[in-house]
Amino acid sequence: MDFVLFMKAVILGMVEGLTEFAPVSSTGHMIIMDDMWLKSEEFLGKYVANTFKVVVQLGSILAVVIVFWSRFMDLLGIRRKQPAPGAEHGRRLKLAQVIVGLLPAGLLGVFFEDIIDEYLFSVETVMIGLAAGAVLMIVADRFSRREPQVTTVDQMTYKQALGVGLFQCLSVILPGFSRSGSTISGGVMLGMSHRAAADFTFIMAVPIMFGASLISLVKNLEYFSMSALPFFIAGFISAFLFALISIRFFLKLINRIKLVPFAIYRLVLAAVIFIVWIQVK
Repeated sequence: MDFVLFMKAVILGMVEGLTEFAPVSSTGHMIIMDDMWLKSEEFLGKYVANTFKVVVQLGSILAVVIVFWSRFMDLLGIRRKQPAPGAEHGRRLKLAQVIVGLLPAGLLGVFFEDIIDEYLFSVETVMIGLAAGAVLMIVADRFSRREPQVTTVDQMTYKQALGVGLFQCLSVILPGFSRSGSTISGGVMLGMSHRAAADFTFIMAVPIMFGASLISLVKNLEYFSMSALPFFIAGFISAFLFALISIRFFLKLINRIKLVPFAIYRLVLAAVIFIVWIQVK
């Protein structure tokens, strides 16, 4: 692999890692960086490029697993984690609550995946998703409670888990809406702190992203070639490292700055995509 291809792999991995879990829409950033600039399909081919995008997502997923390692061990019953201060009667987040949160978007994806992929993945829908998601985030911050009922995921109820899962459906229906943007906004509107909603969002992201990535990888595996392996490895490592930095930074920041700054950034991004799209078109 020559240096130019190596740098493209690193850049795409970086974009994925930095944007996958922040409420800014990784889809919107990938459209700008890849579809409109780097154009990985031109030197990898359509199906290999699609497989690459799945592989870099796996790098981001690995970063979440490492950051929340003790939490996942607790959920699986491998190692018990002490409940957070304020959790009533030693309550902990349960695996069943995570499953309840995953069900709405999971069922929607299973039954409507082909329709969504065929008709909703476009520059136009991503621009709409970015703007609509930004509005939801502003509304969520406007009506968030100064003293949230739930300050840690160990305090959340099954009803709140289901509510956050329903909000996640917005990101499935409308690419560009942002999974974390919709779920954190939903959690805040349901009485959770920004940090608690973010923690639950990241925990839910692992099974849903891993499942979607695995299905996509299996579908496109026949198009994989050993010559593209160095490109895949570079992208995977880049996504993992930048996601690790991004997640830790975001979790420290979210309770302080909340969602409005991200919403403003999304509106600016939607305008940039529109300008670039008009020029390309």
